[in-house]
Amino acid sequence: MPEIEVKDINNNVVEKVTLPESIFGLEVKTALLHEAVVNYLANQRQGTHATKTRGMVRGGGRKPWRQKHTGRARHGSIRSPLWRGGGVVFGPQPRDYSYEMPKKQRRLALKTALSAKLKEGELIVVDKISFEQPKTKEMVSLLKSLGLNGNSVLIVTADKNENVYLSARNIPGVTVMRAMDLNTYQVLVHERVVLTKDALQKIQEVWG
Repeated sequence: MPEIEVKDINNNVVEKVTLPESIFGLEVKTALLHEAVVNYLANQRQGTHATKTRGMVRGGGRKPWRQKHTGRARHGSIRSPLWRGGGVVFGPQPRDYSYEMPKKQRRLALKTALSAKLKEGELIVVDKISFEQPKTKEMVSLLKSLGLNGNSVLIVTADKNENVYLSARNIPGVTVMRAMDLNTYQVLVHERVVLTKDALQKIQEVWG
């Protein structure tokens, strides 16, 4: 069974906890992680890109010149795709890029990502993170004491913590997320993952 040290905000080891094999002891499957990340990014796309076809471009209702006896090529509209300012042929139109990934695969990918972070030594468990009021300075100090200054960090809390969220909001590369909202992409895209002890318990309850 994998174990991890629980630290306080001063980076002192408080205790050791045993982690469930079913979440933190899995073999890393690169193909599965890749699929989960591609799925997440596809679902984030707005798909609002659009170009105008010749029927959408304003003007061009009148034939520019008569059909015959001008010595020029035949044209019916100045908004033809052949003309500057005309419509676009087969250009992108609004569409939905999202697609469903099977629930079992999604859950397995997240567990695999957490296992990978633990194996790489990029997972940190802190006994608790709490601020009396939002203070970016205190969050910077906390990250510095944990040796995470300059890293991209994902901080996972058990429930919504407004003070922690607001304290980290203006720090580049730092994201705060509830354990319930955890996903494979966010775990992998950050260099370090910091879990509070309560968040770790929540992950075991939800994903175990």
